[in-house]
Amino acid sequence: MKIHMDLDCYFVSAERCRYPFLNGKEVVVVKGSDKQIFNTKKKEGVLFDGLGAFNSTLEFKNIESNDILNAWKKEFISKNGVIYGTVIAKSYEAKAHGIKTGTMLREALRMRSHLIVLKSDHLYYQQLSNRLREYLHTKIPVLEQYSIDEFFGDLTGWVNEDNIKEYIRDLQSEILKKFNLPITIAAARSKWTAKLIVSMIKPYGIKVLRFKEEAGFVNNIDINKFPGVGRAISKQLSSYHIHTIADAKKRPSLFANYGKTGNELFKRICGTDNEPVCPGRERKGIGIGRSFKPLHNREELQRRIAVLVKYLSYTIIKLELNPTTYHFKIGYEYGLKSERSITLNRLFNERVLNEYALRVITKLDIHPGYKINYLGISSSNFAGRYNRKIYSVIEYEQDRKMAALSTSITKIRDRYGIDAIFYGVERAV
Repeated sequence: MKIHMDLDCYFVSAERCRYPFLNGKEVVVVKGSDKQIFNTKKKEGVLFDGLGAFNSTLEFKNIESNDILNAWKKEFISKNGVIYGTVIAKSYEAKAHGIKTGTMLREALRMRSHLIVLKSDHLYYQQLSNRLREYLHTKIPVLEQYSIDEFFGDLTGWVNEDNIKEYIRDLQSEILKKFNLPITIAAARSKWTAKLIVSMIKPYGIKVLRFKEEAGFVNNIDINKFPGVGRAISKQLSSYHIHTIADAKKRPSLFANYGKTGNELFKRICGTDNEPVCPGRERKGIGIGRSFKPLHNREELQRRIAVLVKYLSYTIIKLELNPTTYHFKIGYEYGLKSERSITLNRLFNERVLNEYALRVITKLDIHPGYKINYLGISSSNFAGRYNRKIYSVIEYEQDRKMAALSTSITKIRDRYGIDAIFYGVERAV
């Protein structure tokens, strides 16, 4: 059988690992503007490799504070007293009072004035996740890290099916004892069914769903709760009055309209996908995005584009990737956004990405009178052994030279820091 493991309210639980006095209290972890990546001072960053498909790869070390309970105030309260920031994790004690992921911090404090607020520390969260992953490798023969707080495992031939419930209960207890991290674990024949079950039994639950019990347990669950059912498919299913997993199982033709992706999703829903746990799952995309306090200065915007390009390029080169599709996004205050994807069948180098990023994002800026509070650049559709690409002959020779230069620059950054070499616009603050 396959298992899915999901850490309960992970960021809060991680903070409780190092600050046990937070146990049982109403706690939120908050993310706001990223002041580190855009400042001109030397920064301490760590690049992670071999992570799950949804893990961040580059994180920065937080500036340490001796007063963790008040450190957030300097980060999230402006000089005129306006509270910024968004809740990205909440304890179950805070959740009980209506605080959700995505709640604005000022609203959360209005709801519960005595909330304990912590600014996020993603470098620490990733390092702790890595420690847990290494431990799980000693307990599970085939392990796949799906995200920073989720893992799949295959126990087939390792644990007798009659003993799986006892095994995952012991594993759950060991993780709590060794790491002080509560985790929910479910087992089923399909890893996606196991993932669905976990969402139904959190927090700190365990369940083994055997084949003969599947239909009775999952059939009446809302189809929108199934992993991979996005907005487009959800909207179509709703228009055909399909609301439960049982309803969806009766209509394979609707999923066939989405081609291979739809057919694969239908098999997952039926639990017949037989997808393996993949220890070395290839990364589908990589990107970098930052929220910040709203700004109107477009020259500063160009500087920030160059900074994001620098860090994304460094990561792409270190991971030896060659993306051919790029997605650019601007977020404005009041919720407006503008985004676009482009395809470039060219050998990757930092210069090309920088040129296109500046050009595309400038065109995307269709509300010049509005302040901008988000920039994002992502890449995907990597060329490789199983995804052959024909590069443009016109630019290939120049791109080859620039790729070699980008590699040399990366070696210098490895030795002296990513900020050792920068664009001139980065200092035009």
